Amino acid sequence: MTTLAPTQADISLATPADYFALMKPRVMRLVVFTALTGMLLAPGPLDIRTMVIAVLAIAVGAGASGALNMWYDADIDAVMTRTIGRPIPSGRVRPGEALAFGLVMSVLSVMTLGILVNWTAGFWLAFTIFFYAVVYSMWLKRSTPQNIVIGGAAGAFPPMIGWAATTGSVGVESLVLFAIIFIWTPPHFWALALWKMADYDDAHVPMMPNAKGERSTRRQMLFYSALLAPLSLAPWALGFASPIFGVVAAGLGGAFLFLTYRVWKIAGADPALKAEKRLFAFSIFYLFAIFATLLIEALVTRSGIFG
Repeated sequence: MTTLAPTQADISLATPADYFALMKPRVMRLVVFTALTGMLLAPGPLDIRTMVIAVLAIAVGAGASGALNMWYDADIDAVMTRTIGRPIPSGRVRPGEALAFGLVMSVLSVMTLGILVNWTAGFWLAFTIFFYAVVYSMWLKRSTPQNIVIGGAAGAFPPMIGWAATTGSVGVESLVLFAIIFIWTPPHFWALALWKMADYDDAHVPMMPNAKGERSTRRQMLFYSALLAPLSLAPWALGFASPIFGVVAAGLGGAFLFLTYRVWKIAGADPALKAEKRLFAFSIFYLFAIFATLLIEALVTRSGIFG
């Protein structure tokens, strides 16, 4: 009896680095960062064991979402210059491998968070994975130019998960953190979409600039930025951030609004899209600075440095 040796097509070429890339590490870092902020801002004791378990589970859950997104979007990724080098379209990871990896990591992360921390946090992690992989990736992204508006909720849930990990509930404060990320997402992502319109045209994805036009997109970006500027002051106004945070948030919100105004004002006058690229870069810094300030204040409060 003879056995057939496995062919090259039967042998997986995936490396650990490829599986790590499937988890969208840059997005995963942002998810962990905002979740940790929610965790430390929440009232009540937080032991190191709970914090480490929660952070690891949330990181794995975020990575699982990324893997499932890449599995479903492999056809889109293969025609976009920004994503063609990802593990699946490049052939380094098979679609079935990515799907199995994403599903296993999803179950593992949710069960770990639920059993070892609490099931409120576990539920919100499970809902976030479902929302990103199914509601956004499989439905909204290909069906409506409001995809990133509604789908942006997936990236806004982590502070709520972190808050729930500490308290076992979802407080008004965590909803404020959710709202900041939710309102931040459209101008942040549409700045990139204006820059990458040709990619989305090739992939037949109805991003706002492609579906409704650049002028409408720029106007909506200005609208969301105008909402974001006062909203970012809410942590100070509600008393869970200091006046120092209020000053930082006011300055950052004003700068964000000004840069968005520039994107709206020049409206296609610059073929190099310098204003859009500048806004996109600043938007990343903006969210980091807002949550870093909140995180530092939470660490100071918990350490009792000022009494």
